[in-house]
This record gives sequence, C-alpha cells and structure tokens, in this order.
Amino acid sequence: MSVRRRLGTGLRLARDSLDVLRDHPNLLWFPVFAGLAGLLFLVVVLGSTFGLLPFAAAANVSDAVAFAAVAVAILGSTFVATLFTAGLMFAAREAMHGRRPSVRGGLRAAWERKWTLLAWAVVSAVVGVVVRALQESNNVGAAVVGVLFSVSWAVVTYFVVPVAVFEDEPITGLFGRSVDIVRDTWGESLGAEFGLGFVHLLLFGSVAVLAVTVAVLTSPFVGVVFVGLPLGVVAFVVASTLNGIAKVALYEYATGGDPPRYFENVDFDVGSEGGEKRSSALGGIRRGI
Repeated sequence: MSVRRRLGTGLRLARDSLDVLRDHPNLLWFPVFAGLAGLLFLVVVLGSTFGLLPFAAAANVSDAVAFAAVAVAILGSTFVATLFTAGLMFAAREAMHGRRPSVRGGLRAAWERKWTLLAWAVVSAVVGVVVRALQESNNVGAAVVGVLFSVSWAVVTYFVVPVAVFEDEPITGLFGRSVDIVRDTWGESLGAEFGLGFVHLLLFGSVAVLAVTVAVLTSPFVGVVFVGLPLGVVAFVVASTLNGIAKVALYEYATGGDPPRYFENVDFDVGSEGGEKRSSALGGIRRGI
C-alpha cells in the first residue's frame, strides 16, 4: 500500500472529524477543561508542598515529601487528562450514533470507569517517567532504547482508552484488547496517524508563521504573547479533539465492521487485501460492545 493512500485516508479522517466538530463544537471543551483541571491540580499539589501558596505549611520540605508531591502531581495530572480524553471519546461516539453529546454526559460515562482509568493512569505515568529518563540519559544506547520503547508503547496502547470506556475490560485486559484492535487495523491506524500528523503540522506551522510575522513587524513580545501562545493553545485544543474523534471512528470500524456516521466516505481498508482480511479480523474479535 502506498504512503499516498495512507495519507489520503488520514486526511479524509481528519476532514470528517472536522465535520463532527463543526456539528458538535462543544467537544472542544473536553481538552480545554482537561488543561484547566490539570493545571489547577498541579498548582494545588506543588504549591502547597513547596510554599508557593499562602496556605502552605512550610517552604522547606524533605526529599521524601518533595518526591511524593511530584509523584502525586504526575499521577494526578495524568489521570485528569485520561478522564477527559475518555469523556471526549464517549461524547464523540454519541455524535456518530446520531445522538447529541454533552460534556456532562461524557464525563459521567468516563467516571463510571474511573478505577480502570486510574489504574491505566498509574501505568502510563510510570512508563512515561521511565521513558523520559532513558531518553535524557547520557548513554546513547539507553536513549535509543527509550525512543524505540516509546514508539512501541504508543502503538500497543493506541486503543487502550476507548477499550476502557466502551468495553467492560479490567486493567489486565486492556493491553491485549488494544493490541488485538491495532493488529486488525494496523493499516488504517497508520494511515490515520499519517493524515492527522499532516493536519497538525499545518495547524501549528500556520501558527508559527503568523507569530513570526507579527514578531518581525511589531516585536517578539507581541508575536509570542499575543499571537503565538493563544493561537498555539487553540491549535492544541483542536488537534487533541480531532485525535479523539478519529480514534473513536477507527475503533467503531474495527469492532463493528462498517464506517460510522460521518465517515462513510473513508476507505478504511488501507491495510487489507480486499475484504477478506477485514472479515477475518472481525471474526477474531473476542467480544462486541
């Protein structure tokens, strides 16, 4: 299969995801609230620990307390991001099924899976810290291992959050189920990443060009603070929302066999040879939704 075909599939996924977003702009609130909630959590935990807030007990803390505070901050912010991502995916699925999604409904559905999502947040946070340590190591071999492991981990866990939200899988079954779906849709998933990555490049590239232009015409401060930062946040919110919508569309196709609403024109079978592979793949899915 050609790179052009994968890129075309991903671009159509991104375009149709934009159609979902156009009809349901309230989906944008999920990454917005995730960012605000995560920032507030970090301020409260780290600020109260290291004396940055008025109600902090003491500015001088022991190494053990400082380590515990940082660990709680990482875990908590990861859980917040996961919770809102799960809520976004539930709401996006509601839209694909012809229902009206809401932030409250999405978060309620995500909260029903809170313990599974929390367990996943713990695993994700620990792996993230380990990978970061490897990548920042002075040892070239360790840095390479960190990069390779990071890529492999992203592939293996690609569908972990939708599986956690839409299926009654415990934390021990999330990874195997995600791997099954990735294996069944490897071409489609890769095509989506190609296309969405290109769209993200256009988004952030446009913001960078505009910010640099304003900085040259006025001042670097104006270009960065009044153009680059706010438009960068907007681009990040849009990109995160499109990612969540497209991933749900892939999940729906992988587990249902038919393109979901809004995505009927997408040629999902970029990784299969005719319809035979898809039929075989669907026959191997262990359980439905």
